[in-house]
Amino acid sequence: MTKRTGYLEDDQVRLRALEPEDLEFLYNCENDSSLWEFGSTLAPFSRYILREYIENSHQSLYESRQLRLILELREARETIGLLDLFDFDPHNRRAACGILVAQAYQGKGFGSRGMALLVDYAFSFLGLRQVYVHIPAHNIACLHLCEHCGFERTAVLKDWVVTGNRHYTDVYVLQRINSSMDL
Repeated sequence: MTKRTGYLEDDQVRLRALEPEDLEFLYNCENDSSLWEFGSTLAPFSRYILREYIENSHQSLYESRQLRLILELREARETIGLLDLFDFDPHNRRAACGILVAQAYQGKGFGSRGMALLVDYAFSFLGLRQVYVHIPAHNIACLHLCEHCGFERTAVLKDWVVTGNRHYTDVYVLQRINSSMDL
């Protein structure tokens, strides 16, 4: 059983702000071209640009319209992934979210824990009405993770993204709505 110890942590993992020490992890993630089809990256990032990004990550969600958090193992304080809120829309109280878990830690439940913490934070602390994800149809692991975390498939965007093999693939839209929130 997962025991939440705060908005951004449970008994095994924690979500935390970016630190300068995260530069190499971020650099490796952002420059792994095999992951580019899952986001919107078209070219590599320099350490200089990422260092500046980390230095400016103190801006509030309301200023930057995005929030990137590090997923780490609590006890070992080991960085194992990233979670994002982005395309934040304060008027409609919604945001997109994304997740990346280092390959060595995939399939162990850490991603689900991190996503559950992010969704809880978005609903309970930020007061969002909904969070959503766009997931390429072939990313079965991420589809399962999000569905396990209560997201529902609500739409299919046909031939939405180009994959690494230069073919178009569909993208599923999944939403998690905070039905307990009144307007």
